[in-house]
Amino acid sequence: MKAIVYEGIKNVRVRDVEEPKIEKRDDIIVRVTSTAICGSDLHLIHGFVPNLPKGFVLGHETMGVVEEVGKEVTKVKKGDRVIVPFPVSCGHCWYCEHDLSSQCDNSNENGEAGGMFGYSNTFGGYDGGQAEFLRVPYANVGPTVIPEDLTDEQVLFLTDILPTSLWGVEKANVKPGDTVIVLGSGPVGLLAQKWAIHKGASRVIAVDRLDYRLNHAKDYNQVEVVNFEKYDNTGEYLKEITRGGADSVIDCVGMDGKMSNIEKIESMLKLQGGSKSAIEIATQAVRKGGTVSLVGVYGSKYNMFPLGDFFSRNITLTMGQCPVHSYVDPILKLIKEGNFDATDIITHRLSLDEGEHGYKIFDGKKEDCIKVILKP
Repeated sequence: MKAIVYEGIKNVRVRDVEEPKIEKRDDIIVRVTSTAICGSDLHLIHGFVPNLPKGFVLGHETMGVVEEVGKEVTKVKKGDRVIVPFPVSCGHCWYCEHDLSSQCDNSNENGEAGGMFGYSNTFGGYDGGQAEFLRVPYANVGPTVIPEDLTDEQVLFLTDILPTSLWGVEKANVKPGDTVIVLGSGPVGLLAQKWAIHKGASRVIAVDRLDYRLNHAKDYNQVEVVNFEKYDNTGEYLKEITRGGADSVIDCVGMDGKMSNIEKIESMLKLQGGSKSAIEIATQAVRKGGTVSLVGVYGSKYNMFPLGDFFSRNITLTMGQCPVHSYVDPILKLIKEGNFDATDIITHRLSLDEGEHGYKIFDGKKEDCIKVILKP
């Protein structure tokens, strides 16, 4: 089958690889109908995630049609159209039973974090879904059947960025009337803006350095926008225009933020896990007693982390991988009812064969690219 595989730093290729097979009695094989490139996939190809061998199949935002089922699968059947959440979760450990499916105790023998599709051997070694077929373990837990009257594009993001963005807003404790700052206007940031409005925020400010993404935020989400490259101290500017800081700051940037020269060197030497520029803005832009929610993915250790700035101002700091499974059904209900639509963020629809080009324009911020959908 064809798949997009990692071949080195900033190097992905469409290759012929072996088709997946049923390995355990609760596995299924899904014929992929739609998959997507996620911002966290870029962390892999930039070398920020360890234990990623060449030839590893990428991708964790995937849906399709069930082609084959293991003997113990009861939740889905051959021919069902399903979305597949990105965390690999057993469904019966303490964490899965307490709405922390992303921290499953049984899906990753290689570390303490839960397993993830297409995200290196560090996160379980599961091949990803940027391919023609995907093996899905624990199929009585993860896959969710999708109504035929909904298009792939309406529901594909249930696999990751729709739950992740909502989870980030909820962890930020956004309430009606709040002022919310969203750092980053990529796919997750744009959706977090939508969810903040959905939760009743009275003022939402989008921050980014790319005008085309800020224009999208302004045109589609009707939020205020700030280009952080236009200010010497963006955090202080945001504090000023919000009269003391926002109630909530949601960091949808993560380690791919703009790096200082020192951070670039330290990251190359594996002394630091990427940029912390968004965190530094957040320390200044949040009000005393406010909440900062880290949704963007961060790497390993960070030098000069501004912990004292958070501590001295009684800031609540929350973070982590979204437990997607808990959010699929509530969001699917909103989509069915026509009360939430994420399709406006899709800017590029490509074939799987064009995957290398998709990565190039997404990573390089070319062609006004926001979100790439791939069709095998």
